[in-house]
Amino acid sequence: MSLRWKTCAALSCSALLCVTAVLALEVADRAYPPPLDKARTFSTEVLDADGQLLRAFATPEGRWRLKTTARDVDAQFVRMLVAYEDQRFWQHHGIDPWALMRAAWQFASHGRIVSGASTLSMQVARLIEPREGRSLAAKLRQLARAIQIERRLSKADILDLYLTHAPYGGNLEGIRAASLAYFGKEPRRLTVSEAALLVALPQLPEKRRPDRHHKAAETARQRVLTRMAVSAVIGEGEAERAAGVAIPNRRLQLPALAAHVAETALRKKPKAIQHQSTLRRPIQKALEAVAKDAAAKLGPRVSIAMVMADARTGEIVGELGSADYFDAGRSGWIDMTRVSRSPGSTLKPFIYGLAFEEGLVSQETIIEDRPADFFGYRPRNFDMTYQGDVSIRQALQLSLNVPAVSLLDAVGPSRMMMRFRRADVRPVLPPNEAPGLAIGLGGLGISLKDLVQLYTALANRGKPMRLGDGIQDQPGQIEGEPLLDPASTWQIADILSGVLPPAGAAQRGIAYKTGTSYGYRDAWSVGFDGRYVLGVWVGRPDNGAVPGLTGYATAAPILFEGFAKSGVAITPLLRAPAGAVRMAQSELPISQRRFSLTSSGLVSATVREAAPQIVYPPEGARVELGVDTAGVPMPLVLKLHGGRAPFRWLANGKPLPETSRRRVNQWVPDGTGYSTLTVIDAAGRAASVRVFLN
Repeated sequence: MSLRWKTCAALSCSALLCVTAVLALEVADRAYPPPLDKARTFSTEVLDADGQLLRAFATPEGRWRLKTTARDVDAQFVRMLVAYEDQRFWQHHGIDPWALMRAAWQFASHGRIVSGASTLSMQVARLIEPREGRSLAAKLRQLARAIQIERRLSKADILDLYLTHAPYGGNLEGIRAASLAYFGKEPRRLTVSEAALLVALPQLPEKRRPDRHHKAAETARQRVLTRMAVSAVIGEGEAERAAGVAIPNRRLQLPALAAHVAETALRKKPKAIQHQSTLRRPIQKALEAVAKDAAAKLGPRVSIAMVMADARTGEIVGELGSADYFDAGRSGWIDMTRVSRSPGSTLKPFIYGLAFEEGLVSQETIIEDRPADFFGYRPRNFDMTYQGDVSIRQALQLSLNVPAVSLLDAVGPSRMMMRFRRADVRPVLPPNEAPGLAIGLGGLGISLKDLVQLYTALANRGKPMRLGDGIQDQPGQIEGEPLLDPASTWQIADILSGVLPPAGAAQRGIAYKTGTSYGYRDAWSVGFDGRYVLGVWVGRPDNGAVPGLTGYATAAPILFEGFAKSGVAITPLLRAPAGAVRMAQSELPISQRRFSLTSSGLVSATVREAAPQIVYPPEGARVELGVDTAGVPMPLVLKLHGGRAPFRWLANGKPLPETSRRRVNQWVPDGTGYSTLTVIDAAGRAASVRVFLN
């Protein structure tokens, strides 16, 4: 056998062995692939409209592992990470031979491990397939897995896996969870000090946890800052400045907002990793804080629901179904934004809007507020008193019941219900009942979300928007005719913008309406500016009565505080459209100067009201004055019947400080003996009584 033949045979055998080895490795690689599918198990996230985290749910094994890419992280952190952990990350193929040789030489020289040789790819292999112990076999397997991972993934994908799976102590995995837990922010903008700490922790996450081992964490951060390669990345002098910054000593809770929205997201799409909503995290956080503080003052069983929506788009920007989802005493798990309840007087603006649209009234049209009988239905005002003659503007601002029912009788209850359908809202009537006059005072059921949807028309020139939070419903425009014409909508907004804010609240340039259901079960307040609508419901989810619960005293303060703390800039209400004017009473046509209904339902002139009459104290009465504990005289209650509001009271010829529209007033006498009390109504008619005060 010649030498050439032997050489060729040897080369052929070597080539065959190489091919066989390559094929064997390929077969082994396919037979035992790295568990990349398992590595794609992440925490479920519910995000706001800007991608900010509202709420996250732990993985099945209880880990906070938020999916992260390099685009989600401060670029300087990535450079510091590579400089500290794996300087040749972008060049090697999973294993860094130079690092291996350096580690081996240091081990041989010192007799112990001085530095490791793990690349980021090897660390990813260990993170997605944890080793049971530290052995040569485990290390070789890690090396093989790193090569397998490099064959399957790009460098960017490998980096993303590290950023998602790196351990940070406890059940925190990945830089996003760590940044939120230790710094309370997403890792898009990290300081040098923060980035250095997050680079250091994954090496010994349990021993360097800043909330448990503060000194060890500080030392580890310093080690990163003083590494020469890191110093080259961060720049001269930055390490010294970063070293002087205190590190956190406690772990924060991850964002836990919008519980009901998150629950709905999990129920509708249980396999989705991320759920995008239309909520705005700053608004949502502020509204939840307002609701929680208010509920603490209202009692253990009272809950609060709020919906804030953009009237131009229909996007719900803030939504909470209860003051505290986990408060069993308040049945916090019930989403009260979607439950039908009696709306009280909150539907009155739409009654007046239809009356404006029909040309039946103007803002200064006079309407009667006195006891009335509508074919057996006898509405009464909330305070059980009557104001006599009032303007339409005053009747709506004071939320008087008789004028509202009179107008509803004129425009028709069925017609108003049909208008609600234009807004894609269908209130719930009592079983087997047709729409009646009682619907104007809350005799039907409607949800807070639907009520806010109706009010988007008042902020949007009569065009309602379909509300949606992007999870349960999708926002959008409702096709078809407007709920009300633009002129009528402006008239309503102009009136409601003049309602006095609740006690202690500043005027914020919003229009709003309140409502209280029968039996003090529901308190409502809905307000709007030129863009946003905010609705508030207060009550007990079990429909129990809450003594003293009212829309004005209970829900309205929450509404104003919600607007104030939401952070949204108040948008001026829309300007009056062409033809929409507010005319003085004297400028109105005869047909609009006064409104009333005959028993047949036809508009007619009103019978002149009776002259005022003082009924308490009666003529010649001897009244004993009471005093309080400090010896100060108690006020004397004054009552009258008849007359036309407003009323001016005089005591011994001296006017009391203010005129009043109510038929009940108070006077503090300046002494005992005979006194003369006089009342003068708007028509100039007077009544007097002479009494003796003890």
